Order: sequence, then structure tokens, then C-alpha cells
Amino acid sequence: MATSKSKTTKTTHSARPAGTAPRKRKKTSGKPTVVFWVALVLFLIPFLVLGYFIVSAALDTGKPVLGERYKDDHDPAITKSDISSVESAVKGISGVEKADVNLATGTLRVYADISDSANAETAQSTANQIFSAVTSVLNQGTYFTQNNGMKMYDLEIHVYNQNKDEENNFVYVIETLTSSMEQPVVQLVSEPIDAELAENLRQAVENRNNPTPTPSADELTVSDGDVEALPDDTEPQPEQSAETGETTEGGTETNAG
Repeated sequence: MATSKSKTTKTTHSARPAGTAPRKRKKTSGKPTVVFWVALVLFLIPFLVLGYFIVSAALDTGKPVLGERYKDDHDPAITKSDISSVESAVKGISGVEKADVNLATGTLRVYADISDSANAETAQSTANQIFSAVTSVLNQGTYFTQNNGMKMYDLEIHVYNQNKDEENNFVYVIETLTSSMEQPVVQLVSEPIDAELAENLRQAVENRNNPTPTPSADELTVSDGDVEALPDDTEPQPEQSAETGETTEGGTETNAG
């Protein structure tokens, strides 16, 4: 009896009405999930980029910005050994008491202190000798001349004395050669090109630093720049009338009639 009941139950559940097609299970589509994630990523991209810049700026705070102004230029480069050789050559020139050579921002600068008794002609001659000494160590065509658009070094030679107490004996000469020049230029900077203009400028500075005092309100000009002080207790003098001959006080005429 138990066996027949189970068979009857199975038959009841498995039986379908005649002519009825079996039901198909619905498949879940993955498109809504993909669209959600794409939208989320697109939404977060601006915030991620902004966050990246904020973090980068915070990490770089206090760090210098290093440029590459002379990238692919200055070939061959001037070395420390070359600078030492140039300095030794300059110190060996007669009349040079002190010498210093440095290289900065693509310019080789030579500073030479000469005798305090040297004049402008001596300073210019010494500058020319230093130029010859520098180019004997560093060839002008190799180090101080542009080649195929490539920038090379500039050269500055400063020759001066320390005699600044006596204006007439102070000399300062600058000889300059850029990589675009064929010959150096010498300039005597201790002497003005326009002496009259320079004197006017000096006088203007002197007048500004030491202004001429102006007369006060209590001073009265008498004549030819002579100034006489007017006492505070000075009273006005009586005036005499031209018609009546009577005197009035404070310049006011009185009429007797």
C-alpha cells in the first residue's frame, strides 16, 4: 500500500495538461550591472585626478623647481679642472694681484684685482692678456662659439683695482665675449660715457640727501637772501592819514567830522 501511494504522488506532480508547452526559466541579464560600474568609474575619474594633483603638490612643497635651460648644449663642457687651469694662468699674468674664476648660468667669469696705481690703459691691457690666457686653455672656437645652433659658453673678464678712496685712480674694465660674437668687446665702466650727465646725476643725489633748509613762517626776507626773524611780540605801527594827518591804529583812518 505504501508503494502505490508514492507512485500516485509522483504521477500527480509530473502530469501536465495535454497540449501545454513546458515553461522556460528566465535568464538574468548582466547589462544593468555593467552600466552601473561604468557610470561609477566615470563619476570617480575627476575626483581621482584632483586627488592626484593635490597629493603631488603636497609632496613637492618646499622643493626647488629645476629647469633644463641648457639641455643638449655646452658640449664639450667646462670642467673643474679647466677652471683651475684658467685660474692658474690668470694668476701668472704680471700685475694681477688676486684672481678668481667661476662658472655659473653658462658664463665663465674671471675677476682680476690689479695694482691700486694702475690706470685705465693698464687695466685694458691686462684684460686683453687675460683673454689670451683663457683661450689658450679653452679654445675659443670650441667653448665660446655656437656650433650648429647649439649654445656654448659666454666669457666675462673683470679687471679692477681697490683704490676707491681716490676717485681719479679707480678703474674697472669689463671684457665680454658671447658665443654669438666673433671678437670680444672691452668697456671702461669706471668712466662715464657722458661726463656732464653723470655730474648732474651726482648733484641731484647730493641735493636729495642733503636738502637746503627753507625759511620758516616766522622769518622775513629783507634783501639779497638776508633773512631777519620777526619777533613774536611785534605790534603793528600806527599809520598816518595822507588827508588829515591823523594817525590811525591798525591802518584804519578816523574821520574827525
